Amino acid sequence: MPPEGHGVTPPVAMTIAGSDSGAGAGLQADLKTFAALGVFATTVVTAVTAQSTRTVAGVEPVAPEFVALQIETVLDDMPVAAVKTGMLASSAVVGVVAELAARGRLPNLVVDPVLLSSTGHPLLDPGGADAYRTLLCPRARVFTPNLREAAFLLGVEPAAIADVDAMADAARRLRALGPDTVVVKGGHLGGDASPDVVATDAGITVVDKARIRTANDHGTGCSLSAAIAAGLARGLPVPDAVAGAQAYVARALAGAARWRLGAGRGPLDHFGWS
Repeated sequence: MPPEGHGVTPPVAMTIAGSDSGAGAGLQADLKTFAALGVFATTVVTAVTAQSTRTVAGVEPVAPEFVALQIETVLDDMPVAAVKTGMLASSAVVGVVAELAARGRLPNLVVDPVLLSSTGHPLLDPGGADAYRTLLCPRARVFTPNLREAAFLLGVEPAAIADVDAMADAARRLRALGPDTVVVKGGHLGGDASPDVVATDAGITVVDKARIRTANDHGTGCSLSAAIAAGLARGLPVPDAVAGAQAYVARALAGAARWRLGAGRGPLDHFGWS
């Protein structure tokens, strides 16, 4: 979806996220999503990972001060219209991002709280969840936890969010922390459906989606939050940005369903190659 008209300057978005050397998730997924949706991507690296479709072999966090320097340097030069966060790697970096957001430096902030690995292990230090709850959530225009992240932030077991009603309750409770809109993603719910629950000041909306059966789903959450940010950067209202992002990710999952890239959880088809 390139910018309309020859020579038109594209809108600009920023991702603040970790690097995935396998390029299925993290800022690499964000870059591809922004490009596919006609948005120029700028990047702030929070961590470098040695990662493939099968494993995360190592993580090297970036110092909070250098994360801040990356953000400020880009913002001082580029007309960033929307920002999304992915893996922030430490509570200190969460605080850096929240402080910049509080100063109005991060417009249309989409927060994807990358708190846990696929096996449920925390990806932040012990103060990370509190930093999200008290510092960053209140600054988010859109907040996009999956079921495990929602449970972790609310201090309940994942099994407590096992149906759409429980997802709706979780979305309401998370919205009470301050985000304008909360999207609780249902990809881990199981069954034939993969519903998302959206909480706004107008109430709860359930978006029913058929589950796409595929092992190639690495980077789904990153791509959804990036696609929402891309929509906001292009001037869409939040409901349209969320709906467009959901449709984009569904197409990307379906396109890659038969790919054989790597021996583990493969990437999405961000560019509609299939």
